[in-house]
Amino acid sequence: MFTGLIREVGRIETARATEGGRELIVRGPGIASELSEGASVSVNGVCLTVTQPRSEGFAAFVGAETLARTTLGRLPQGTAVNLEPSLRAGAEMGGHMVQGHVDGVGKLTRVVPEAETIRLAFQAGAELRAEMVAQGSVAVDGVSLTITHLDDDEFWVAVIPFTWQNTNLRGLRPGAEVNLETDIIAKYVRRFVQAQAGPKGLSEEFLREHGYL
Repeated sequence: MFTGLIREVGRIETARATEGGRELIVRGPGIASELSEGASVSVNGVCLTVTQPRSEGFAAFVGAETLARTTLGRLPQGTAVNLEPSLRAGAEMGGHMVQGHVDGVGKLTRVVPEAETIRLAFQAGAELRAEMVAQGSVAVDGVSLTITHLDDDEFWVAVIPFTWQNTNLRGLRPGAEVNLETDIIAKYVRRFVQAQAGPKGLSEEFLREHGYL
């Protein structure tokens, strides 16, 4: 479990294809002392297991399923990545509950400076947008953000200066792919409502009948 509050922007030092996956060696001196073999760490929002702690970072293996569902299979050597160690019992919960289980890949479409904030628009598929709500939470490359607006195929977030300066979001350009994880509560609510709706699925009539509208 993570919070989406990035502790350090690290860098991929080595990315090597292996049988069944990919091995990453990541430079992250700021969190290296907190990591041990077998520990969980979020890399651009993806929960990975540390296979080898290093003095200035760590090594981790990325399996085939994770490569297929995230951007980690396409990041070259030298890429800046958001890093967060797993949440410890009793630690302050400052962002939102982030599992590190990426739901899909989105694409940055627009960057709009507005006063001191930066507004970002991301394209996301219908399945992902169905688990999003305005003023709800979303993790973008592991960064906990609040959705400010949803439209037909995009969602918007507003990034404050501190987050902009202390994550890899500042290096993104339109067209860049990002890992997206929707809010865990939204996932369970959607699943529960779908199960209640039965084989006919959701409809306006069903939602009104059960008090959702």
